[in-house]
Amino acid sequence: MAGERAPLRIPVRLTPRGGADRVDGVLDGVLRVRVAAPPVDGAANRALLRLIADELGVPRGSVRLVSGESGRAKVVEVVGLDGAALDRRWPGLGR
Repeated sequence: MAGERAPLRIPVRLTPRGGADRVDGVLDGVLRVRVAAPPVDGAANRALLRLIADELGVPRGSVRLVSGESGRAKVVEVVGLDGAALDRRWPGLGR
């Protein structure tokens, strides 16, 4: 449909049990994120998606995990966000 934005994909390196939920920044084109949740029953993945949505100011339903469910290297997809806004938020992100 006209006016719809293509989903944006974000490469992520997640550290579960990281003490706090926070984005550490971009290193080598990958967003470095830590969450307090353990990697048990999807808790760390849910915390990651919630954090990304909050950081970008988009609804939680606009963010989903597309790969890396059980590893630290992940790809998160964001719908409804302008690529320029993402680049301003996290410069150097390899999308």
